[in-house]
Amino acid sequence: MSLKDKSTRREFLVTTSSAVLGAAAVPLAGAQPVPPTANENPSAAGESTPYSTEELLKSGAQRTFTGERATQVAMPLGGIGAGCICLNGYGGLQDFSIWNRPATTALPEGYSPSKAAFAILHVKGTTPVTKLIEGPFPSLKIYDQGLQGEGYRRGGFEGFPRFEKCVFRGEYPFGEARLSDASVPLDVTLTAWNPFIPLDDKNSGIPCAILEYTFHNRSQRRVEYEFSYHLSHLAPGCAGEEAASQNTVIPGLGVFLNNMEKPNAEGYGSACLISIGSKPRIKGMWLRSPGWEFDSLSALWREVSSGKFTANDGSNNIDTKGRNGGSILVEGSLAPGESRTCPIVIAWHFPNCYLQVGGLPLPEPQGTAGCRAFPEEKPALWRPYYASQWNDAREVALYIEKNYASLRARTVAFKEALFSSTLPPYVLDAVSANLAILKSPTVLRLENGDLWGWEGCFPEAGCCHGSCTHVWNYAQAFAHLYPKLERTLRELELERSMDEHGHVTFRSALPEGPVKHDFHAASDGQLGGIMKVYRDWQICGDTDWLKKMYPLAKRSLDYGIRTWDPDHQGSLFEPHHNTYDIEFWGPDCMCTSIYLGALAAMAQMAGALGETADAEFYGELAHRSARYMEEHLFNGEYFQQKVQYLGLKNTSFATMVANVDEHSSEMQRLLKREGPKYQYGNGCLSDGVIGAWMARIYGIETPLAREHVRKTLQAIFQHNFKTDLSEHANAQRPGYAMGHEPGLLLCTWPRGDKPTLPFVYSDEVWTGIEYQVASHLISEGLVKEGLTIVKALRSRYDGRVRNPWNEYECGNYYARAMASYALLPALAGFRYSAALKTIWFGPQLSVRPYKTFFSTASGFGVIALEARAIHIQMIEGELALQKLVLTGGAESKTLEWKTTVRVGAAASRSV
Repeated sequence: MSLKDKSTRREFLVTTSSAVLGAAAVPLAGAQPVPPTANENPSAAGESTPYSTEELLKSGAQRTFTGERATQVAMPLGGIGAGCICLNGYGGLQDFSIWNRPATTALPEGYSPSKAAFAILHVKGTTPVTKLIEGPFPSLKIYDQGLQGEGYRRGGFEGFPRFEKCVFRGEYPFGEARLSDASVPLDVTLTAWNPFIPLDDKNSGIPCAILEYTFHNRSQRRVEYEFSYHLSHLAPGCAGEEAASQNTVIPGLGVFLNNMEKPNAEGYGSACLISIGSKPRIKGMWLRSPGWEFDSLSALWREVSSGKFTANDGSNNIDTKGRNGGSILVEGSLAPGESRTCPIVIAWHFPNCYLQVGGLPLPEPQGTAGCRAFPEEKPALWRPYYASQWNDAREVALYIEKNYASLRARTVAFKEALFSSTLPPYVLDAVSANLAILKSPTVLRLENGDLWGWEGCFPEAGCCHGSCTHVWNYAQAFAHLYPKLERTLRELELERSMDEHGHVTFRSALPEGPVKHDFHAASDGQLGGIMKVYRDWQICGDTDWLKKMYPLAKRSLDYGIRTWDPDHQGSLFEPHHNTYDIEFWGPDCMCTSIYLGALAAMAQMAGALGETADAEFYGELAHRSARYMEEHLFNGEYFQQKVQYLGLKNTSFATMVANVDEHSSEMQRLLKREGPKYQYGNGCLSDGVIGAWMARIYGIETPLAREHVRKTLQAIFQHNFKTDLSEHANAQRPGYAMGHEPGLLLCTWPRGDKPTLPFVYSDEVWTGIEYQVASHLISEGLVKEGLTIVKALRSRYDGRVRNPWNEYECGNYYARAMASYALLPALAGFRYSAALKTIWFGPQLSVRPYKTFFSTASGFGVIALEARAIHIQMIEGELALQKLVLTGGAESKTLEWKTTVRVGAAASRSV
């Protein structure tokens, strides 16, 4: 039954907060909304799917989190490549990942306190009351399986009296905690955010967290109060008892925290705490008490709870040891029904980095991690980008104070545009939540502006280094929101990680430089990189950049042909390494589909540059590749693998098993029976047509039969999506989805013959692959199936079991999850080519008006489709157009539309 047959007549209009309906709205005069339907095509989704069409298309606000469902919430606040601090689900801060490495609270307790940042409200009067401005502490964190066996010896403030209630809601990059307490006449709303402005990489990379506390008097009397914010010293240096730390008052604003380490030392740095627009009283330094770390906060609580906060000027020559920090206090008075907002800024600046990974050996600094340094005068191995923009945290804070209104307005405009998109709330949740990865410690940025990334993050270190090509293959957010930064990854791959033969080391070096070429190239990552050169050229429209990258991309592709398809048969025959950390033997659909996409992309780039011979060669090989997939890898239901180890240039496995007999080991006899371990054979692989997904969303025309791609996607959904995993046996890493949770398995074997040792991870569920499949299904008109996967996925990240702003795989904030951004253009059928100055637009939902956020290299805005007209409004920048291609199913209509859309001058065209 098609979705049109099953859908209701209710209107599908995504309703959001009143703020979202403001500046970003496109005028749609006279437009009448029509009932929604999704794909008109035969559906793979049967009656066993967990959601009705109405549930999938239901509009509404973003979900909220309270009580136990707020336990895992931790939303990153920071800058691109600048580190972050996380806002938790009860309105506090945790996870200070600001020293160019991850740092989370999910660690055993030690004898030294963790960093602390917290707010206190003191209400004056005959019955004064003082509360930590945080909701109830989650009971599941108190003991935490013994990690907190010392009684939660952390920041030192966790045991202060708290507000009774907290409701958390997030629309990234904004998080909101609403706090109330029967004993407190003021309600408090905390709005936390960081500047997030597409295309503006400098202002989106500010090392800061901004906290706006709004106090509302719900009582019938005037309320006098004192609001104070307190920050432990975030840059104490490496001396014991924080003896190297220094504190300086910034008059009228707050306190500057720095240290006396050598200027090239890893521990050298600074932090800052300021209030904007309030002229606070300032305690430049806490009570310093050598020994027990409790004393500083005991004295602090005594002062603020009694209304006897004392100011001081910061460091002196007497009090030089013991826990350190600074505080600010703002006094206020509110009439009944009145409100007031007090913005707080926490900024940091740690300019010296000594982390070295993946490259050729470099001189070793002296000291332990966090306190390393070279001898005097010699600079650190590398510096973060923000160190080239600001000299210390005081400069950062003053920059924010000066530009606060603009930074906030521009960030709100982006958020409003994104959340005004005509999409179900869980889709906007999936797209926006994974933008947090851009601000997480997964992403680093070097002083020259280049990106560098981990795959994900462990609690104290990055996981799997080097902007790993086969993982970052899936990520789509940077390419559209910050395309200039994404292009630095292409240059990293092809200029600094490739040798003269074309071998790309799929893990790049930090700091940037030469890499070893002593391991397999990653076939999916290397070939996917060719497709991303095409994508990035289409996004930026810079032909000079393409001319620079073309010979490098050609060298990379030619290496792949020589290494994996030496006889030019159109598939990867020789053993080829891939994202599952193993080698596939013989032609497989996943890597061959990427190979086909790379060949087609190269042919099209060659044609655009007038390289006729190259265009013909790669184009012909692309057709050969498509024929091979159709004739040899399609089993009538889906594409699969043809395991092969005989007749290859690599004879290692054939030679090994030729010598196996009854006296050989059990493993050797197994391999002789079944062939190389870690294959998938006739399995149904969720990544089976990933190359077709990339081609589809990048605008690469390939000769692969679309009906077979769609059949494969239908089979993937039918066989691999499970509404309940409680009967699924997983000996690998079950924590991504387990028990009665739903999820999309990486591979199943519906025709039997599952290998004894299938590829590692095959029984797992990865969100990045779920988004890849979901957005591909949607792009091919299988909308219900795609939405089902997304809704099921986000149900697992419910705040109690998992953090909604941290989709993890091999580590937290996993880069592959940035595939979620592809949902936005997939549902809108939107693509813009700056090279051709052409928009493709064809929403997969029939609601009119249909509106979506978009971002290009020249600007971002919203585009809306009515029954008879299209409207484009730019939020920032401009959009040059020559043509509009309206798409719907297999049909398209090309219209001339020669215009340049600019801010303040929306463009409209009848269709």
